[in-house]
Amino acid sequence: MTQSQSRSANPASWHPGQPEREGLWIFTRLRDFVDNIANTSPARLAVTVFAVVILVFTALLSLPVSSAAGQATPLHQALFTAVSAVCVTGLTVVSTAAHWSFFGQLVILIGIFVGGLGTLTLASLLALMVSKKLGVRGKLIAQEAMNNAGRLGEVGALLRIVIVTSVVIEAILAVALIPRFLALGESVGQAVWHGVFYAISAFNNAGFTPHSDGIVPYETDLWILIPLMVGVFLGSLGFPVVMVLLQNGLNWKKWNLHTKLTIQVSLILLAAGAVLWGLMEWDNVRTIGGMDVGDKVTHSIFASVMTRSGGFNLVDQNHMDSTTMLLSDALMFAGGGSASTAGGIKVTTIAVMFLAIVAEARGDADVKIYGRTIPEGAMRVAISVIVAGATLVAVSALLLLQISGASLDRVLFETISAFATVGLSTNLSAELPPAGVYVLTALMFAGRVGTVTLAAGLALRQRSQLYHYPEERPIIG
Repeated sequence: MTQSQSRSANPASWHPGQPEREGLWIFTRLRDFVDNIANTSPARLAVTVFAVVILVFTALLSLPVSSAAGQATPLHQALFTAVSAVCVTGLTVVSTAAHWSFFGQLVILIGIFVGGLGTLTLASLLALMVSKKLGVRGKLIAQEAMNNAGRLGEVGALLRIVIVTSVVIEAILAVALIPRFLALGESVGQAVWHGVFYAISAFNNAGFTPHSDGIVPYETDLWILIPLMVGVFLGSLGFPVVMVLLQNGLNWKKWNLHTKLTIQVSLILLAAGAVLWGLMEWDNVRTIGGMDVGDKVTHSIFASVMTRSGGFNLVDQNHMDSTTMLLSDALMFAGGGSASTAGGIKVTTIAVMFLAIVAEARGDADVKIYGRTIPEGAMRVAISVIVAGATLVAVSALLLLQISGASLDRVLFETISAFATVGLSTNLSAELPPAGVYVLTALMFAGRVGTVTLAAGLALRQRSQLYHYPEERPIIG
């Protein structure tokens, strides 16, 4: 028997110091580690994967080649940008166009695409790549992320559909944008780069722009604004909804409850947000007061779409009235659809809580909608997500008020924007010292990972009890 055959027959005798076996030994340990976490705690795997991905992109952005000046970027700036990209937020502490080189912008764009797939999707993909399989619990958590679309054995196929769908939609948006940039006088290379960048940034609700002045120069160009709005809106619906639409089209009767609630509440918030934003800013000369009616309507609709998680802006957020900023806070906190590239507490959370309030007011024993009863477990998860989100925002705002000394309206706006991964900014992020930057960095990570993982973990966590305590109703209200 040869030496190599002896090692194959007795893998326990492998030593990590042996060069020919070191790579295989590390891979085996990594496979066992990932497989164990995927089966015992998929939520922990999701957080770990996201953290590792962020660290990788932080290291890349710290390299001198990533900056336009050819110098290493400070850690707090590189980390903030990496988190903002992977968590598809869009907040920046340095100018994306001016500070980063082409390589740096490419790293940011890849981070946006990877982060847009979502924590649970990334965790499932890692388990599939390393372990070649998903355990039963891992499949359940992945299926929960896709809103139970298909059987457990189809989870791998569903994950592939998610990636293909993202690429196809982003390609269509890029094809729509590139000719316009060419018509505006850009070279072929610039037009392609800008078209692809905006397409990926829009669908993933990231809000990053490769232009130093953002999209403000295109504030009346519908050829650019409409694809951006369509991309952001589709991305905010979520992959489960997009898949239902691809399978059943606009046939309302074939939609599941999640799709119906997501689209209905999203359209209500879109319409209400546009009307209210337009009314509040109609006579504000610092924003849209001096424009004609058509441009005012365009700005109002655009602002309503982007406030829900898109992050692109046509007006200076500091120039809005305080009432408009409060409206924007509410829309940002609401966010988009579950398992989407949008942030916030999610529209289905709002729908479930509203339906529960209506049922309580009517005296109904069950919460019902469209011939379906919403289980009590879903309502407990909705309450947990809302309370967790409000707590994160309150604590972070308190810290930033102490660190920055800025006004409450600016701090609250920036805090909610970071938590809801929106990316709209009063420029407070760029003015903060490193301590404040780290607070917003942690908030973006928690906002992207925390509530989603909490919702998925609680939805699958069921403990059987052999006893039940007597009920006693406390005084509420």
